[in-house]
Amino acid sequence: MQETNQRVLTMDHGYNFRELGGYPASNGQTVKWQRVIRTATLAYLSENDQQALVDYGVKYDIDFRSDGEVAEAPDRIPGNVLYRHLPVFPTDKTDASKTQAELDAELKARKKSGFDHMLDVYRDMIVEPQAHSAYQTFFAALLSNSGENNVLLFHCTAGKDRTGMGAAFFLSALGVPHKIIKQDYLLTNDILSPLIQNRLIKAKNEGVTGTMLDTIKAQMTVSSGYFDAAMTAIDKHYGSMPQFLNEALQLSTEDIADLKKLYLTH
Repeated sequence: MQETNQRVLTMDHGYNFRELGGYPASNGQTVKWQRVIRTATLAYLSENDQQALVDYGVKYDIDFRSDGEVAEAPDRIPGNVLYRHLPVFPTDKTDASKTQAELDAELKARKKSGFDHMLDVYRDMIVEPQAHSAYQTFFAALLSNSGENNVLLFHCTAGKDRTGMGAAFFLSALGVPHKIIKQDYLLTNDILSPLIQNRLIKAKNEGVTGTMLDTIKAQMTVSSGYFDAAMTAIDKHYGSMPQFLNEALQLSTEDIADLKKLYLTH
């Protein structure tokens, strides 16, 4: 794992590990480095990777995956890291953990393209009570992470949908501009590009074409369309992001002020 001030963190057996430090926020402040990182699954971390997390200062591991995903591929983390399981959905609606055969069956049953399905998933993250509950507890953990050198890590399976929205809510609470939040969200596609290309080539070689290929791509990538669907749902149901943070995620004005004290440079 690289030193601080690097956006993308390299692991032996982990991908989409990223710093949320360095982004400009309100009043000329910036988000502190080495305080919050977003990642994909921690199920395959090597001993080296686990030591890298310790060296980096990781003290909290927030896991947004469903019960089924956790049972199938539990996090491999050092003993001194505090683990919290906060499932955003009862099952993996994002399909990130599904096999090719499961995806095939799902697509036949679903009657919806992968892209349209993902739009629904993003809307659900905004309105479903279980999602609200998970993100409320995520913010409670962020607010309790008061040690200056303690890092909070949060993740799902691919580190792009449930994690992507968690990052968007966190950065929004700190006053990071919308455009930059969206750039951070879309950065997943650049980072996962080799992985995505390999998966699509493999699928093509197996004779997968048309809608199924589009669905695999929709499920492995992030999209402006997904992000915008979530933001539109926020505007529709809550009026604005600050209202959403206050009403759905139960963040008070004091909580927002405390988050800024903890995570912004002074």
